[in-house]
Amino acid sequence: MKNFRHQHHRPKKSLLIVGREAVIEALTAGKQLERIYVQANVHGELIDEIKRLATLQNAPINKVPVEKLNNLNVSNHEGCVALISKIQYQDLQQVISFVVDNGQTPLFVMLDAVTDIRNIGAIARSAYALGAQAIIIPDKGVGTLNEDAILTSAGALENISVCRVQSLMKAVDLLHLNGIKVFATEMTAKKLIYDCNLSEPSAIVMGGEENGIYPALLKICDESYSIPMPGKFESLNVSVATGIFLYEAVRQRLKK
Repeated sequence: MKNFRHQHHRPKKSLLIVGREAVIEALTAGKQLERIYVQANVHGELIDEIKRLATLQNAPINKVPVEKLNNLNVSNHEGCVALISKIQYQDLQQVISFVVDNGQTPLFVMLDAVTDIRNIGAIARSAYALGAQAIIIPDKGVGTLNEDAILTSAGALENISVCRVQSLMKAVDLLHLNGIKVFATEMTAKKLIYDCNLSEPSAIVMGGEENGIYPALLKICDESYSIPMPGKFESLNVSVATGIFLYEAVRQRLKK
């Protein structure tokens, strides 16, 4: 098995858009961008336009030191380089409508601050294999869905719908408006996952490796559930926990 921990590959040059005007042209044309890197101390009308267009398209902007841009091994970057997305992001409402119109019961996975691309890849692999129709991620504070993430997912990230949203809080509101319950995994929750009715339209929220689910997001979820751990270990890896939750959903739905 490959070890991703110490691998920091430069993205292929074919996936890079270099320079301010080139990035504006890409955004204007509607090209999906995984991330836009802007040198921390650069300013100007073109940079302001990039920020405006990026906001409209949910394209994350990272302010970075010039060394980060130079390390991409490109010339004349003008303090701005964009990375073309290898994932075709989907609109959440359109995915919900498609799933329902096809007679399926929604089963979505929402990731809050999951930054390790190996975990994201493993989650996508389990989600796709176990019948989840979509993964919901925020536009910021999540690991970059790059080639390593796709490789770890065994290609699942290119087959499952991925919805990138500006706000997970608003995404929960949209799920609720569509009759989808939102369940959180929380290690201190008194109810166990076996008490959760996952046979109904459901979205499962999984928290990040460091701090779990953001408290305000946790508060608006319908209910929180824990995974029993007789071994008294502090917590499970987020990708393992996701797999357990999804297997419980499969068990309940097959039984029904």
